[in-house]
Amino acid sequence: MATNVKVVGTDLRQVTIKVNPGTYLTEVLEQACTKLKISNNKYLLKHKQRQLDLSQTFRTSGLIPGARLELVVRSNTPTAVNVALQLPTPESSLFPPHGRISEKLPSDCTIWQILRQFESGKASAGKNVNITARAVPQTNNGTQAGSGQLYYEMPNIVIENRTLSTFVDFQKTLAQLGYNSGGILMRLSFQKTTQSLTDAMREIEEYFKSQEQESMPQKAQGTDTEEMEGTSKGISELPAPASEASATSKPTEVVAPPVSNKEPAYIQNNAVNHSMDIDEQPGQRSVTIFSAPTSSTPIAASRLDSEDDYAPDISHAKAHQKMLKSLGENKRLLSYQELEEKAAIEEAKVAAIKSIKIKVRFPDNFSAEWTFGPADTGASLYSEVRGIMANSSPSFKLVLPGTRTIIKDDGDSKLIKGYQLNTNILVNFLWDDSVTADVRCQPFLKSSVAGQARQVVVPDVPEIEVKEEGPSAPVQAPKAKNDGDGSGFKKPKWLKGFGKK
Repeated sequence: MATNVKVVGTDLRQVTIKVNPGTYLTEVLEQACTKLKISNNKYLLKHKQRQLDLSQTFRTSGLIPGARLELVVRSNTPTAVNVALQLPTPESSLFPPHGRISEKLPSDCTIWQILRQFESGKASAGKNVNITARAVPQTNNGTQAGSGQLYYEMPNIVIENRTLSTFVDFQKTLAQLGYNSGGILMRLSFQKTTQSLTDAMREIEEYFKSQEQESMPQKAQGTDTEEMEGTSKGISELPAPASEASATSKPTEVVAPPVSNKEPAYIQNNAVNHSMDIDEQPGQRSVTIFSAPTSSTPIAASRLDSEDDYAPDISHAKAHQKMLKSLGENKRLLSYQELEEKAAIEEAKVAAIKSIKIKVRFPDNFSAEWTFGPADTGASLYSEVRGIMANSSPSFKLVLPGTRTIIKDDGDSKLIKGYQLNTNILVNFLWDDSVTADVRCQPFLKSSVAGQARQVVVPDVPEIEVKEEGPSAPVQAPKAKNDGDGSGFKKPKWLKGFGKK
């Protein structure tokens, strides 16, 4: 049964989208962005402050008819997705026991790049897997008779209930299909086409070359941009078509294209400069990457606290009275000797610190955490930040929270001693005023570093019942006793006369 949902843009414009139970939320996002005349690659959908899984259908998403959805800006930095490829027979026998190869890849990778990565990447473990350049000879009703002309076999990718079988489908990224986290399983099969292998290779080269020229960024290029260009060039350099003589000698076998002289160099270049090698560390110091929050509301603010935690009790009143009493007392100023002793104690505390953790929060709300020692300087922190940036050429500054103190990029100021950092601290990343808006909109982190991002886990604080101090019992005044010893109360003589008649 058809229904509709309402999508509200960031500029509060509203559009109505017709949906069916089997409509994917990615299609809802594409239709809404088309009507609003904006790019669907930069937005996500939310419903009641909850980010929606775009890979689900309207039926499985839990939305009600007429639901009000919101467009939110997507993070520029891609996230990591576990991708598993189920191979058909006989290739599945090369990877026992399940016949699958898997790898963690960025969400901005296209399906075609993923197939090329599985062909020559670390996941194949050096085994010969041909996915994008397969061909079969022409035969007559399965016999060995025929011309032996090689015809291209198109890969078919099945993800859940969706089938991707065209070059247009292979240009879609994981994020465009709705997969921004978690893992997916892609089932691979092949379909024989009526196009010769030579024509197919020529069409693939021209098609993906035009796609690269359209998507090539005309901006300042960093280290990560060069790596992605090397990957796109490797995609266009597909193996040359197989010769017809080899196909005639063995017409019944699946003929794989021969490896040209350029193939070993391509594999060697990918092994050195492949942008999907997410396990490579940018420097010698270990770093922990935290992904951007999925909600605009902080996790701490979304937790429900008991109202009793904010109700004042007798202990708060006593503490307040004690503070007022101490503030009302006269206090003398410290002497020079006492000031020197206090400064020496502070220096001893700083000298006793062996290491601290510094977390840097970036403009796309991703953050990175390093461990620094007493010998590290501001230049060490700036060097680590530049090591994970996709484009490290623009100027920036690191600012301590709560103040306007800027950490200097030099080797003279120590982080712990110079800036009095005695505990773990969060540092904010700020662009310099000279940086243009185009540079600020680029992906901040390298794809290899963004693939290591993890969610920030907030530990559950156990609830502890605090025993409230009850009001102290009032002290009763001792009653006067008259024991005849003269200590009790006696009625005066002039008062005794009023009782007589």
